[in-house]
Amino acid sequence: MNAAWLRPRWLFSRRAAKALLLAVVIIAAAVGANLVGIYLVGSVAGWERWLAASAGYFLVWRLCLYGATVYGWVWMRRRLLAREEDAQARRRLVRSEIAGVVAIVALEASLLMQS
Repeated sequence: MNAAWLRPRWLFSRRAAKALLLAVVIIAAAVGANLVGIYLVGSVAGWERWLAASAGYFLVWRLCLYGATVYGWVWMRRRLLAREEDAQARRRLVRSEIAGVVAIVALEASLLMQS
């Protein structure tokens, strides 16, 4: 009996392992930052108060990140369209742009609804 169907190649590829490792590192960094913040402030309630008081600064930080992302996207978009001139590449690019904007709007809307 061949057990190859039990182990899909994409699931155990080096690329998938790197992506999974990166996700774990990012989550661990976020948890670590929260734990350090709670330790420095003294309590979870104090940490939540500090986060609420600093919300405006975090908004400015996110806007700066969005601006840098848009600048990089425009640069990458020009290069991609110069390299690939077919309509299918343009459609894929537009779908990616729409998905990115929807994700950012959903994130910011959820943050606005929390406050």
